[in-house]
Amino acid sequence: MLPAALKARVAALVGPKGFLDRPEDLALYEYDGSIDKHAPDLVAFPRTTDVVVALVKLAGEFNVPFVGRGAGTGLSGGAIPREGGLMIAFARMNRILEVDLENERAVVQPGVVNLDVTVAVENSGYFYAPDPSSQRACTIGGNVSENAGGPHTLAYGVTTNHVLGLELVLPDGTVVETGGAAADLPGYDLTGLLTGSEGTMALVTRITVRLMRKPELVKTALAIYESSEDAGRTVAEITARCITPVAVEMLDGVMLRMVEEATHAGYPMDAAAVLLIELEGIREAVEAQVEQVREACLLCGAREFRVARTAEERELLWKGRKNAFGAVGRVSPTYYVQDGVVPRTKIAPTLHFIGEVAAKYGLTISNIFHAGDGNLHPIILFNPRILGDLDKARACGEEILNWCIDVGGSITGEHGVGMEKNELMTRLFPPATLDAIRSLKQLFDPDCRLNPGKVLPTGRGCLEIRQKPLGTGPML
Repeated sequence: MLPAALKARVAALVGPKGFLDRPEDLALYEYDGSIDKHAPDLVAFPRTTDVVVALVKLAGEFNVPFVGRGAGTGLSGGAIPREGGLMIAFARMNRILEVDLENERAVVQPGVVNLDVTVAVENSGYFYAPDPSSQRACTIGGNVSENAGGPHTLAYGVTTNHVLGLELVLPDGTVVETGGAAADLPGYDLTGLLTGSEGTMALVTRITVRLMRKPELVKTALAIYESSEDAGRTVAEITARCITPVAVEMLDGVMLRMVEEATHAGYPMDAAAVLLIELEGIREAVEAQVEQVREACLLCGAREFRVARTAEERELLWKGRKNAFGAVGRVSPTYYVQDGVVPRTKIAPTLHFIGEVAAKYGLTISNIFHAGDGNLHPIILFNPRILGDLDKARACGEEILNWCIDVGGSITGEHGVGMEKNELMTRLFPPATLDAIRSLKQLFDPDCRLNPGKVLPTGRGCLEIRQKPLGTGPML
C-alpha cells in the first residue's frame, strides 16, 4: 500500500488523467503475455523524460519499487511489478522524433510501436529490421529491454544489432546517454549492455535505431512435410549448403491446423509440419538460392515445395505466422509460451522430446519457432479451471528448458528471463557468473528498487538488501 502523500504528488506531476490507482484499472496492468500476475499500486503515464526523472525521484524519496512498462506483450513476466509499487507506463511517449534517411537512422520514444517505424519510412524504400511476431502492438522500449528478436533475426540479428544509442534514466534519476548516431564510439559498450537488461538497470526514454534499405527481391517459400523431424533436418541441410535465408520458420501439424482455421493462409491441414522460408537480396542470387533450398527440402523428405507467386500470397503466408498466437487463443484461451534455444542439429530430437513431454503430462503442445537459429516456442495449452493443469504446464515448460540446456542450448532466445525462468539461471551459469551479474545490477541500482526480483535466482538477487518497509523514506 503506497502512502497517500506519494499518490498526491504523482497526481500533481502528471495530472488527474495521467495516473491510475483504482483496483479495477490496476488489474489491467497485473499481467503481460506470461502466466504470472501481480498488480502495481499506482500506474503513471509520463509524456517527457523530465517527468520520468521526477517519478523516479519520487519513488526513491518514498523508498518504493518501480518498474517500466511498454505494451505489455512480454512473455516472461518482465514488466510485472513483483513487489507492487509504482509502474511507469510509456504508452504516451509514442512519437517518432526524427527520421534521417541519409544516415539511415531514426530517433524514437520508447512507446513507439515497432511496426510504425517501418510504416514511417517504407515509402522511401527503407524498413526497421527487428520484427517480433507482436510487432503490430509491441513497442521499441520493450524491444530494447528484452533484446527482442523475430522471424528475420537469422540474417538481420536481434534488436541490439539495430540500436545505435539510448537515453536512459538511472534509478537515482540521473539522465545518461549511451552510443549515438555515429558507429563504433570509443569506450565501453553501455548500449549493448543495457539492451536486453530487462528493465532492471535503467528506464529507456529515447532510442536511436538503424534503418535499412529494402532488398531488390524477396522470395517466400513453403515446404510441406509428413514428419516434423524431416523439417528439422532440413534446417541443418540448408545451413550446410552455406545458404542463410532471412527467415526459416517452422510450424508443426497441431499449430498449422489452428493457424489455417483462423487465417486461411493456405497451409495444408493434413501435414505434420511446414517450413516458411524467406530469401532476399540481389535478384540473380535469390533466384539461384531458391532452387538450392528447393533441392535441400526435397532431399530431406518434403512432399511439396511452393514459392509465393505474388506479394499478396507472400503476405498471406506471413499473416498466418504472425497471427499464430491469436489462432491458438481460438482453441485454448489459456496457454503457456516457452522460449528455448537448441543447436540447429538438435531440432529434430528436441521436437521428439517435446512430444514425449506432452504425452507424459496429458497436455497438448504445439510448436512454432525460428528454426533457422534453433529458437523454439513450444506452446503448452492448459485449462486453469482444471485443478493441477497450471502446475502441469509449468512442469512441461521446465522439462523442455532443462532439455535445451542439456543439449547445449539456452533457456531464452528472445523473451527474456524475467520472473518466469530466473530459478533456471543456476543451471545455465556458475555461481561466479551469477555474482558478476548481480554486481552489475547493484552498480546501476544499489537499492534494488528498479524491477526487483527479475533475472537472478532466489539467493543470488538483491532483494535482501531492501531493509525498510515500503513508503518509509530513503534507504539507509
